[in-house]
Amino acid sequence: MPLQILLCMVELNLPPFDYKVTKIAGKPHIFDVIRRKYLLITPEEWVRQHVLHWLIGHHQYPKSLIRTESGLQYNQLAKRTDILVYDRSGAPFLLVECKAVHIPLTDAVLDQAIRYNAVLKAPYLLISNGLEHLLFEIKEGEANALEIIPPFE
Repeated sequence: MPLQILLCMVELNLPPFDYKVTKIAGKPHIFDVIRRKYLLITPEEWVRQHVLHWLIGHHQYPKSLIRTESGLQYNQLAKRTDILVYDRSGAPFLLVECKAVHIPLTDAVLDQAIRYNAVLKAPYLLISNGLEHLLFEIKEGEANALEIIPPFE
């Protein structure tokens, strides 16, 4: 594989999973279990796939209630969420913003996720760059840090 792709596939602070990689048009792609297709491996996609498998495999979040790269309108702009988990009634439950490993989780990253969540109104928010993970409960417009992922019920 080319060096830049191998650099994308760094070890993360997330449980490993049995991923499937193939070449399409000479470029490596990873299988996405939610969209059920191969996607070009980028640093952010590498993190997103790890977070998905962590939520599904270690926290029993149902695949059928997870959407990736869903569109939303924010201030008349078309935006995309990385991962959105719905509760059993179909309401947003957890919004996840993924960044590449080399992107630090700054206030600007949190602010971006909070802006998206102002539209979605999920009670939980997770931002991750694969090495660091910050989880928040959103109550009355305030983001309160949490230590553990909320259980899916």
